[in-house]
Amino acid sequence: MVLNSETVETIQHGAADTLHAAAQTGGHGEAEGNLFTQLLHHLKDSHEIEYPGGHLELPHFAPIHIGELTIDLSITKHVLFMWVAAIILGTIVISAARKNSRSLIPKGIGNLIEVFVQFIRDDVALPNMGKSGLKYMPYLLTTFFFILTMNLLGLIPYGASATGNISVTLALAVIAFVMIQVSAVKAQGFGHYLAHLTGGVHWMLWPIMVPIEILGLFTKPFALCIRLYANMTGGHIVIVSMIGLIFLFKSYLIAPASIGFVAAINMLELFVAFLQAYIFTMLTSLFMGLGIKAGEEHAAHEAHAGHGH
Repeated sequence: MVLNSETVETIQHGAADTLHAAAQTGGHGEAEGNLFTQLLHHLKDSHEIEYPGGHLELPHFAPIHIGELTIDLSITKHVLFMWVAAIILGTIVISAARKNSRSLIPKGIGNLIEVFVQFIRDDVALPNMGKSGLKYMPYLLTTFFFILTMNLLGLIPYGASATGNISVTLALAVIAFVMIQVSAVKAQGFGHYLAHLTGGVHWMLWPIMVPIEILGLFTKPFALCIRLYANMTGGHIVIVSMIGLIFLFKSYLIAPASIGFVAAINMLELFVAFLQAYIFTMLTSLFMGLGIKAGEEHAAHEAHAGHGH
C-alpha cells in the first residue's frame, strides 16, 4: 500500500477536524481514538474506491435474506480488486503461454513466468509431493500467482490488497482444504483415508483420537487463512501508523523520520508480497504431500506384503 499526497492530505484534514472537535469538548483521549479510526479507515473494505480528486461509489444491491441468514452480494473495493487481479493474471499468463508455445526460447514476460513455474515445480511441488504432485501443478501455480497479484495491487496508489480481507483468505483456505482432502483420498483410497483418523491406536482410544484427528484437518487451513490475512494487514497498519505520527504530534519535524520508515517498510512489503504467496503455496503443497506420501507408503507396504505371501 502506497500513501500518496492525495491520501495523506485526506488523512490530515480528517485528523485535524477530529482533534479540533475533541479540543472543544476537552476529550483528548477520545481524539486519539478517533484519529486512529480515521487513519485505519483507509484499510477497511468499503463500497467506494478512491481516485485522484474524489471517490467512486460501487454498485450496492439489496441484501438477500434466507431465514436468519443475510447475504450481501454488493460489489466492494476488495471484491473489485480481486476481479482486477484475476483479469490481470489471466491476461499476462495466457499471453505468456501463447508466446512460449511459438518460441523454443522464452523471452520477456514469458521467460519471467517460466522462472516462477520452474521454481514452484522444482522447489515446492516435487520436494513436498513427489512426482505425484506434478498433476496438481495447475492448482499450485494458480494459487501462487493469484495471491501474489492481489498482494502487489495493494502496493500501488489507490490500490487495495484483497488478501487483507479475512473473507478472501478464508475462501482460499477452504479451497486448499478441499484440495488437501481430495489428494489424500485419491492417493490412499477412501477406506484407508478414514482409517488414518484413528491414529493407529487401540479401538478403545478412538473416541479421543478421532475428534483430535478431525480437528487437525481444519487447523491446517485455518492457519493458512490467519497467517496470510495477518501478514498482509499488519504491514499496512504499520505504514498508516507511521504517517499518523506526523498528525498525532502536530509537527512536521517528525515527518522526515516517518517518511523514511514508511519507504523502508514499503520495500519490506514488496518482499512480503512474494513471501506470503510462496508460504501459502508451499504449506498447501506440504499438507497435500503428507496425504499423498501416506498413500504411497500404504501401497508399497501392501505390495511388499503381497510379495511375501
